[in-house]
Amino acid sequence: MSCSCPPVIQVKDLTFSYRKGDAPTLENVNFTVKCGESGCIVGPNGGGKSTLLKLMLGLLVPDSGSVSIFGVSPAAASRRIGYMPQYHQLDASFPATVLEVALMGRARRGLFGRYSSDDCDKAVSALKEMGCSGLEKRSFSTLSGGQRQRVLIARALASEPELLLLDEPTANIDPGAEEQFYSTLEELKSRMTVLTVSHDLGFVSRGTDHIICVNRNVSVHTSEDFTSEAADAVYHHKVNLIRHEHSCFCHCSGKKQAK
Repeated sequence: MSCSCPPVIQVKDLTFSYRKGDAPTLENVNFTVKCGESGCIVGPNGGGKSTLLKLMLGLLVPDSGSVSIFGVSPAAASRRIGYMPQYHQLDASFPATVLEVALMGRARRGLFGRYSSDDCDKAVSALKEMGCSGLEKRSFSTLSGGQRQRVLIARALASEPELLLLDEPTANIDPGAEEQFYSTLEELKSRMTVLTVSHDLGFVSRGTDHIICVNRNVSVHTSEDFTSEAADAVYHHKVNLIRHEHSCFCHCSGKKQAK
C-alpha cells in the first residue's frame, strides 16, 4: 500500500538508559512503521519492550536519537494515540463502573472533566465492539481478568485513535474468547495502525506486517521471514517456531505455549 503521509512511527538512532552511567536499556534502535501497516514487538522479559512503548507514548525521553509519531513528537501526537497498559499496572479494585473506565478514553476531549452525550456514545460503542455490551453498570473490580482486558482495550478505542498501542493484550483472555479477540484485532487493523507488545511468540500470527524484536538492540523482520533462527537471536536460546494456518506454537526449553 503506497501512502504519501509521514510514517506513523519512526525511530532513529535511539538510545535510552534509566540512569546516567548505567548500561543502555535500548541502544541504537532504528525502525519505521508506515500507514496501513501493523507490527508486533517481541522479546524476552526485561529486554526493553515496554520501555520502547513508553518512549513512543512520550512518557520517557531518549538519551539520544529521536521518536516521531505521524511526523511530530509523541507529545504532539498524543490525541491520535490509543494505549492499553499491561493489566498488572492497574489497580483492579479501583471503584469505577465499566462505563466509567471506558469513558476515561475520552477524558482529554471532555470539558472540565465533563463528558458529552457523544463521549458516552463512543464509549458504549467501543465496549460493544469488544464484546462488553451489558456490562456498563458493573463494577470493574468484579470482572474476570479477560473481561477487564477487553474493557481496557475499549477504553483505548473510545479515544478514536489512529495508532493503537496494546501492551500484552492477550494476557488473561480466556481460551474460548481468543478467536473472537483475534477477529476483532484484524478488523481494527483495517481502520488504524495497531502495534502490539508481547513476550509470547505464539502471538506472532495472522496479519502482522512487521515483527520488531527487542533485546536491548532491535531487529525487524516481516512475518514471513520471522524464523526460528531469528527468534534464537533475540531470545539468546534455542526456540523452535512452528507455524500453522490459524495458530503459532513456540517450543522453548521443552515447553509448548499456544496463543
